[in-house]
Amino acid sequence: MRPALLDPLFAPVESLTGVGPKLGVLIAKLTGRDEGEEARVLDLLFLGPHSLIDRREQPEIAFAKEGGVVTIKGWVDRHQPPPRGNRAAPYRIFLRDGTGELALTFFHAKGDWLERALPIDEEVMVSGKVDWFNGRASMVHPDYIVKVSEADNLPLVEPVYPLTAGLSPKLLRKAIDAAVARLPHLPEWLDEPMKVKQGFPAADDAFRRLHDPRDATDMDLQAPHRRRLAYDEFLAGQVSLALVRRNMRRTKGRPIRPDGHLARQILEHLPFSPTASQREAIADILKDMAGEERMLRLIQGDVGSGKTLVALFAMAAAVEACAQAVLMAPTEILARQHYATLSRFLAQTDIRAELLTGKMKASEKNAALARIASGEAHIIIGTHAVFQEGVTYHDLALAVVDEQHRFGVHQRLRLTAKGLSPHMLVMTATPIPRTLVLAAFGDMDVSKLTEKPAGRKPIQTVTVPNERIGDVVERLRHAVRDGKKAYWICPLVEESEESDLTSVEERHATLQQFFGPQAGLIHGRMSAAEKDAVMNAFKAGDIRLLVATTVVEVGVDVPDATIMVIEHAERFGLAQLHQLRGRVGRGDEASSCILLYKGPLSENGKARLSILRESEDGFLIAEEDLRLRGEGELLGTRQSGTPGFRMASLEAHGDLLETARKDAAYLIDRDPELESPRGDAIRTLLYLHRRDEAIRYLRAG
Repeated sequence: MRPALLDPLFAPVESLTGVGPKLGVLIAKLTGRDEGEEARVLDLLFLGPHSLIDRREQPEIAFAKEGGVVTIKGWVDRHQPPPRGNRAAPYRIFLRDGTGELALTFFHAKGDWLERALPIDEEVMVSGKVDWFNGRASMVHPDYIVKVSEADNLPLVEPVYPLTAGLSPKLLRKAIDAAVARLPHLPEWLDEPMKVKQGFPAADDAFRRLHDPRDATDMDLQAPHRRRLAYDEFLAGQVSLALVRRNMRRTKGRPIRPDGHLARQILEHLPFSPTASQREAIADILKDMAGEERMLRLIQGDVGSGKTLVALFAMAAAVEACAQAVLMAPTEILARQHYATLSRFLAQTDIRAELLTGKMKASEKNAALARIASGEAHIIIGTHAVFQEGVTYHDLALAVVDEQHRFGVHQRLRLTAKGLSPHMLVMTATPIPRTLVLAAFGDMDVSKLTEKPAGRKPIQTVTVPNERIGDVVERLRHAVRDGKKAYWICPLVEESEESDLTSVEERHATLQQFFGPQAGLIHGRMSAAEKDAVMNAFKAGDIRLLVATTVVEVGVDVPDATIMVIEHAERFGLAQLHQLRGRVGRGDEASSCILLYKGPLSENGKARLSILRESEDGFLIAEEDLRLRGEGELLGTRQSGTPGFRMASLEAHGDLLETARKDAAYLIDRDPELESPRGDAIRTLLYLHRRDEAIRYLRAG
């Protein structure tokens, strides 16, 4: 049960004065709630300001700085309404003090309202940005207008929050103040000596200070209240992971000790030898699976490092133990591709692979479900359909999850909730910096694949400004004439008013003029059947130039594609550019990647593109990406289960993550059911950070 003291924070935002259903929807959108999910008071507490407006500078009119936010005291001298019938002209009101005159300018304003707010000869204070024209000071639409007698109503230091269309800063600020007023006194879940050593305030005081900054030092990520909130977020995450891990370990593993006959069949027919790091990862996995505890292992491998092969040997071990294995991929394209690749490797063996996706015909699906239930299907490959209601396994011993950052902790738990307790192997082709591995996968052991399979050639990467796009098209024409295949990646699906990015449909139409039917198009809004048809035509060579959005980023395998063009490369993250580049260079031919950018590039932009030119080491690139952009971008923020932190920044607070990890391990070791006074307070922390799924693992929870 959630502690009663948190009830006011879990009330819908509509329960706050002045927040109606319309505003509630906007706040839900702003705070990242899923569609249809209502925002809670708590969500406003976690919405931190990103900057500050300081209205304490109060010069006389003649000394107001151009473009600066100032607060000016003066007497209302006269009103100058627009001429009758000319609605486009502004309404002006002139203030004076001992040094000069300030024109307050209002467009489309109601004159009677302005006469009431600024009566002639009243002494008032106005705050806003001052501009100078021909030696005259002007302030357009002041942020605040108050009578001097009511000066206490003017906020001199004002936090600035992110906004969404339709939500005004004043309404949001009012709602946040109302949310802060509901904050109860929270129990202390931190160890006292550690709290003193770090100089942390109490948790509720930290929230109050977050929303009531006094000056720029309060906005610093290293300010004590900011570090306190970051530590609490890390601690909630690490305690959750520790509980998940303990629970997954608690359901006894099933020792899998294969004799190796199927692994030998696969090895005999492989056209290459596994690399040293592949062999090492396979050995780690077999050792884990042979133990009494369930395996929970993450394989991190750069693009093209051969994770699928490692997974295949793990699955073969399960089949040798007369059990089944399942491989879950994030998209239909990837599931079908894994099925094709594994079927090729298994052609000469006694292992039967089965495909199961949500978009199969009912008759196909029912036949597949029957083979899975009878045990005739040994390895099942599919999308998340493989864990939905109605899928009954004959005897599932191993679950392999591909592209982990799209399957968060919640999905790992759902598996166990089905009453299944298979060994778990998770693969990611996104090299993840160590701090991020701790944050997202602290419940797992980690294997790294560091080499590329034999025969892979380095990829030559060049940066080209947009003005030379004609040269790139010409080069592609020669390449296609010589039988080569290429990708052309665009960031958007269709033109939009707000963006100057070239849409994939428009670019495809342009390129068709040069390549005719040899230019194909693929994007995320197409149906699975349409995407499959285009991919098959590309693989077969009927299409030579594939114009695409980032749907091709993960796992798409066309070994004879050798050229990758990425338009607006400056808009992509480094890790994503590296993933896209990894779609070429998969065969034995030399490959190249052309990064088209729109100049002029910022210093940061130049640094990012030069890292890609100089390195193909995904782990190095990921560390640089984290340094340059922060973790939210690296994993794609709103992906379920990823640490899209609200208070913490891995870059600024990385030192606290390690401490939180040790603190969580120590706590769960000493008080596994969180029954001590500190354990009880930690339960409050878990609820506060919406970690309910972890609390379910406590006997008394």
